[in-house]
Amino acid sequence: MALIVQKYGGTSVANIERIQAVAKKIKVFKDQGNEVVVSVSAMSGETNRLITLAKEAQKTPNTREMDMLLSTGEQVTISLLTMALQQLGCDAISYTGAQVKILTDDSHGKARIQSIDDVNIKNSLKQSKVVVVAGFQGVTQNNHITTLGRGGSDTTAVALAAALDADECQIYTDVDGVYTTDPRIEPNAKKIDRLSYEEMLEMASLGSKILQIRSVEFASKYQVPLRVLSSLIDNPIGTLITNEDKIMDKIEEKALISAIAHNKDEAKLSLIGVPDTPGIAAKILGAISKENIEVDMIVQSVSAREGLTNFAFTVHRDAFTQASAILEILKTELNAISVQNDDKVVKVSLVGLGMRSHAGIASKMFETLQNENINIQMISTSEIKISVIIDEKYLELAVRSLHSAFELNK
Repeated sequence: MALIVQKYGGTSVANIERIQAVAKKIKVFKDQGNEVVVSVSAMSGETNRLITLAKEAQKTPNTREMDMLLSTGEQVTISLLTMALQQLGCDAISYTGAQVKILTDDSHGKARIQSIDDVNIKNSLKQSKVVVVAGFQGVTQNNHITTLGRGGSDTTAVALAAALDADECQIYTDVDGVYTTDPRIEPNAKKIDRLSYEEMLEMASLGSKILQIRSVEFASKYQVPLRVLSSLIDNPIGTLITNEDKIMDKIEEKALISAIAHNKDEAKLSLIGVPDTPGIAAKILGAISKENIEVDMIVQSVSAREGLTNFAFTVHRDAFTQASAILEILKTELNAISVQNDDKVVKVSLVGLGMRSHAGIASKMFETLQNENINIQMISTSEIKISVIIDEKYLELAVRSLHSAFELNK
């Protein structure tokens, strides 16, 4: 008998028919003798509907009241799913985050889990019940409802699995696993059987929307085996995310590259011809961070004029206008030559553990893009990742050509 934590996203519980289908899947695991704990999201579209209502009621909604409002979406789902399980003759009970209790800090809208009281869950499991827990939400020490941010139900599921020492945490979505790249761009993309926590963390941070990055961080920290599966097909296998040493015995047995990730939410900003003096980077990035704008890639290069340097960086596209205004102010303060900004760029990245022991991957990537006449504007590397910034019009061509060059279709 195993203890399994399952998470079902909004599309998996989008209507009564799908909720009933999910209940049947859960019952199969229960009938096999497993203990089952389930975390669910709000029904598809419900969170957006509630956000729209909030903005109609208040121009800038109060963050505490937003959490009170948004948490109701999951409460509806856990009740309906529990009823559907009971209808099938499967004993079940639902709990909100506060009832569990999932204790968080008081950062409304983006709270972080501090601890989980597993007493109620364990008592219900001892009574042979399926336990259905509202994802995405928790409660502060002062009993204020909080939410964990978009995709927070993933984090709830992994945190529950860690607290209960579950044998596996299964994340059910509308895709049947993690692919070598986006199948909508490259039809020959292949489902990956196993990934390391480190690879999945890189992919999540590079724009993959399959798992919330905090859920992968939780899984890695507490060594929770994580599996991504589809709730829309029967007997899915999915992708297992686990320890690197459980994936391979020798690095040579691992493909050089596991996947190609991309992020369309990039914008590039450049300050041209600023004084090449100590502290100039701190002054520029300090002004940006002061406005709570996160910077991704950074490049500082020598200017054509002696004593000057060019400073470029990328931010999320949503912050482009705000960051551009800050650079215009800095241009005057630093007596820079010009500001050059571009919100029509994308980031394409290679991810793979094989990079650690194989040279020449970067050169092969750059040569592949050169052969397609794709200009690289910025480069960033880590032990298992190489990222480049390119013009967004070349995104699909870059992904397809790299996918083929590194034989990920095999």
